[in-house]
Amino acid sequence: MTDVGKALSVSQLVNTLKNLIETSLPLVWVEGEISNLSRPASGHLYFTLKDAGAQVRCAMFRPRAGLLRIRPQDGMQVLLRARITLYEARGDLQLVIEHMEDAGLGALQRAFELLKQRLNAEGLFAAQHKRALPAMPRRIGIITSPSGAAVQDVLHVLARRFPLIPLRIYASSVQGALAATELIAALQRANQEQQCDVLLLVRGGGSLEDLQAFNDEALARAIHASAIPVISGVGHETDFSIADFVADARAPTPSAAAALAVPDVQALLEQLDISGARLQRHMRHRMETRTIHLDNLARQLKNNHPRQRLGRMNERLQSLVARLAGAQTRLATERSHHLNALRQRLFNRHPEHKIRLLSARILTLHKSIRFQNERALIAQQANLQQLGARLHILSPLATLSRGYAILEHANRALITQSQGLRIGQSIQARLADAILHCGIQQIEPVRAADTKKGQRALF
Repeated sequence: MTDVGKALSVSQLVNTLKNLIETSLPLVWVEGEISNLSRPASGHLYFTLKDAGAQVRCAMFRPRAGLLRIRPQDGMQVLLRARITLYEARGDLQLVIEHMEDAGLGALQRAFELLKQRLNAEGLFAAQHKRALPAMPRRIGIITSPSGAAVQDVLHVLARRFPLIPLRIYASSVQGALAATELIAALQRANQEQQCDVLLLVRGGGSLEDLQAFNDEALARAIHASAIPVISGVGHETDFSIADFVADARAPTPSAAAALAVPDVQALLEQLDISGARLQRHMRHRMETRTIHLDNLARQLKNNHPRQRLGRMNERLQSLVARLAGAQTRLATERSHHLNALRQRLFNRHPEHKIRLLSARILTLHKSIRFQNERALIAQQANLQQLGARLHILSPLATLSRGYAILEHANRALITQSQGLRIGQSIQARLADAILHCGIQQIEPVRAADTKKGQRALF
């Protein structure tokens, strides 16, 4: 019996097939015709790619679709680069498109890239094989169609930049099945004649098919083998051909190729004027320098005459004599001043002079000491008088002279209070001019109010 427990679900089967296809098959190039093209609002593209025997569903998502340089239409033959996958919802085989181009242009572009890679690998584009362009060509060869617009542009530029340059046109068709063969023949004929210093290989702009003759391998090898430097000026600035890569110089347009081949006569004339002016300045400077040098030589010759030399020597001798006399006078004056200084120093150091100086010093000090003593004595006398006056004011005798008396016991002990005194006791009253011997008849206490009055009266 069949093992039903190991059966796969439809989703498992489809996912397994999808993983197997996506991991086993790389990106593929597929060519076919577009049909049933759909452009939903999401920006994705959905269509069927078919040929006479089969068809496959295709999807190109918005990020890739936004990069397209062509507008896909039903019935258009296209070349696709795509990933092969399986759409799970329907179980359909599907291509997810990464790149799309017109099938005819795509074949030409692939052939161009393959040839470019192969020739580059052989070294035909290497910089060491490039020949230097002549700075001032004697004759220029132009390989192009004599009836095309490119030759008129080249002639116009050459007539404007360097009108005197001789030209040689090597006629050839630049488009069609025979164009590459005619271009090679023209290039070989120019190398056989050896009349030109540089060759211009030019053509106006056009589509990739129009420029196909300049992507020919035989033409590229003929340019590489040319003994004459070749400037390629094919198409517009954005156009590149195999001839551009193998040529010795590439210009973006035929007019630019002509400008690259010859110098600008106006720039040469300006440079010539600048060089002429520089030469004139240099010659003028040399003439002035030589004239000055000649004048110096003439002066030297005149100055070296014997009469002139004797005159200069005589003037120098007179100058030396005057300097010698002045030096002697200055020396005598300096010595006299020095002698006077020594005499004064000797006088100042003589003992008598020192004694006189010391005596005068002692006399001055004596006067100063006496003056200081007198001032100190006067000050001490004044201070003593002040102290005496102050002492007299504080003396009891001064108080007695104002009518007061000092009471004493018989033994002259002072009596300051009534305590210890008795009636009939003998005491002494000292006045300012006498001593009175008295006896106590009555003792009467003094009230506080009377004491204060007595104090005020005392002072």
